Amino acid sequence: MRENGRVTSATRQPGTPSAAVRPRLIATDLDGTLLRDDKSVSPRTVAALAAAEEAGIEVFFVTGRPARWMGVVSDHVHGHGLAICGNGAAVVDLHGGPGAHRFVKVRELARDNALDAVLRLREAAPGTVFAVEQTYGFHQEPDYPKLHMEIPDNLLPAERLLAPDGPDADQPVLKILAYHPDLDPDAFLALARTAIGDRANVTRSSPSALLELSGPDVSKASTLALCCAERGISHEEVVAFGDMPNDLEMLTWAGQSYAMGNAHPDVLAAASGHTVANNEDGVAVVIEQLLTDRF
Repeated sequence: MRENGRVTSATRQPGTPSAAVRPRLIATDLDGTLLRDDKSVSPRTVAALAAAEEAGIEVFFVTGRPARWMGVVSDHVHGHGLAICGNGAAVVDLHGGPGAHRFVKVRELARDNALDAVLRLREAAPGTVFAVEQTYGFHQEPDYPKLHMEIPDNLLPAERLLAPDGPDADQPVLKILAYHPDLDPDAFLALARTAIGDRANVTRSSPSALLELSGPDVSKASTLALCCAERGISHEEVVAFGDMPNDLEMLTWAGQSYAMGNAHPDVLAAASGHTVANNEDGVAVVIEQLLTDRF
């Protein structure tokens, strides 16, 4: 199911967590947050996630990863089996395991918007190279570096990839990846947001100058808000975890939010709470405490 309509902003300022609010949903980023640096899920974290589900708290993985990279946590989905991928561009049912996922909701980036964003960013930051992420395809420009451990389906200029008759033109575009070899990552993000304006939502989750462009209203927060609304869950009942700028909207929307000890400075400033680093099982530390305090 594709969804292109505008949604109410899911951004709010963090407040003091209310001890009286019983959490009903945990929303956690993966890389740099739930996963250790070696991309593993520690036994302690596996146990904490299972304990949360046993206590009646839903767990949503909310990540910038595409659906095909979700094998790392597909063994740890419980109950609903859903994950939010592509920074909110897709809700995916992970039941069935790697390669057998099903797209439940798709919030695509319109090709006209994507092409316009590419042209604006090329002009503002010469030397930028692009890749195109679709539901079942990944395409890149010839000069786009090998940042991902996969072979692209096509090597073509972004303008050709996004053309009406381009490769996999029948598939929705989930996001555009934009890489610059020389710019500071945060400076590149600020420049791109100014250049692209309302044509796309621009964020980043990589330590390098790699940006992620999604639909104008698409973010982890806005898609999580939709999923929570479908379940009758308010933002006060959500506990969120993250470490990078693409987590900011989600962290400021959730009733309780935790920045990892290894988080970006903007994330540390925005979250209502802090935990230890991902390599020290920071998510598990908080979940264990939540379950002790509330149950």
